[in-house]
Amino acid sequence: MNADVIVVGLGAMGSAACYQLAKRGARVCGIDRYSPPHTLGSTHGDTRITRLAIGEGEHFVPFAIRSHEIWRELESATGDDLMTTTGGLIMSAASSHSLHGSANFLQTTISAAEKFGIKHRVLKADEIAREYPQFVLDGTEMGYFEDEAGFLRPERCVATQLSSAEKLGAEIRLNERVLRIEKDGSGVKVTTDIGTYRGATTIISAGPWVGEFDLGAVAERFKVYRQVLYWFDVSATYEQYALGKFPIFIWSIGRFADDYVYGFPAIDGRDGGLKLASEEYETTTSPEQVDRTVTGEEAAKVFAAYVSGKLAGLGERCVRSAVCLYTSTADSNFVIDWVDKNVLLASPCSGHGFKHSAAIGETLAELALTRTNKIDISPFAIAS
Repeated sequence: MNADVIVVGLGAMGSAACYQLAKRGARVCGIDRYSPPHTLGSTHGDTRITRLAIGEGEHFVPFAIRSHEIWRELESATGDDLMTTTGGLIMSAASSHSLHGSANFLQTTISAAEKFGIKHRVLKADEIAREYPQFVLDGTEMGYFEDEAGFLRPERCVATQLSSAEKLGAEIRLNERVLRIEKDGSGVKVTTDIGTYRGATTIISAGPWVGEFDLGAVAERFKVYRQVLYWFDVSATYEQYALGKFPIFIWSIGRFADDYVYGFPAIDGRDGGLKLASEEYETTTSPEQVDRTVTGEEAAKVFAAYVSGKLAGLGERCVRSAVCLYTSTADSNFVIDWVDKNVLLASPCSGHGFKHSAAIGETLAELALTRTNKIDISPFAIAS
C-alpha cells in the first residue's frame, strides 16, 4: 500500500492523528500491534482527567483548550459521549508542592488560568470544606477550582477517532507488528510481520513500545513505569461522591516530589467504587515485563496513605484495580518533533498526555501534510 502518512501506534496520539489526517483527505494507513482500545498500554481505565489550566506549564494550555473543542466536535458528529464536565479541584497544603516536573504546580495552574482567561476560583481551606466536606482537611490547604474540568472516556475517544478515520477512508491495520521503519527513496518504508507499506511520512506514536524503534539518543529520554488504578468501596456514602456531587480532584500531599492522589466521582453506581490513584517512579519496566497483578498489600498501602483520614466514608475494600504504563521523560515534558525529514515522533506523554491528545493529533496531521502547525511546539523539540 502507498500512503501519504503511515501512523505507527493507534492509542491516544495515533488514533487522533489518523482521524485528523483522514479528515483532511490524506491517504492514511494506521498500524497497531494490538486492537485498540486495549488494556496493555496507557490508554485505558475508563476515565482520564481533563483540565484547561495546566500546572505542568503554560505551554501545554493551547493543546488542552483545542482538545476540548475537538472532543465536542466529535461528540456532535458521532453522538458518542466522550467528555463529562464535573468541575475540578486542585489542592495543596503548600503552594510550592512539586508535581510532574513543575516546582510550584498549584501556582502555575492559577497563573495559567489567569493568562488564558480560564474560569476558575481560588479557595481557602474553609471554603473547600464547605463546598466539598468529603475531603478531610487540616486547614492549611489552598485550592483551585476550574469550572470546565472533568473527565474523558479514553477507550471511547480512541474507538470513536479510529472508526471516524475509517469512515473517511483511512486504512486501519490491527494486530500487526511493525518490525522496521527505513528510508525508501524520498519517503519511508514500513515493514510489519504481515506486509510492507510505503508512505511520504511516518508518525511514530507507539507509547511504551517507543523504545523498539531506531530513534537515536532521543530514545534514552523515555522510561516506562508501572502505575496502578484503584476503585475503593463507596457504597456507604455513594450519594456524596456521585456524579454531580463531587469533582475530579488532584491533591498534592507533599511528603516528597509527585506525592499526590487524584480521583473522580463515583460514575458506576453504588457498587462500582470510586477511582483514584497516585504515581510511582521507583522501578522501570516494559510492556512485556510489567507485573499486571495488583496485590491486596498494594491496595492497603494506597488506602492508608491517600484515603484513610482524607476521603470521608470510603471503604478499605478495593472493588477493582488495573495496571497501566507511564512512559515519561525526566522533566515530564513531551517530545513532538521530526526524527528525520520523513519520520515524526509523538512521544508517550509522561502520564498527563491524554487531555492534550486530540489537539496533538491535529498538530501531527498539520506537520505531516504541510510542515506547518498552528500551536507552538518549540517547547517539545528533541533538543529542548
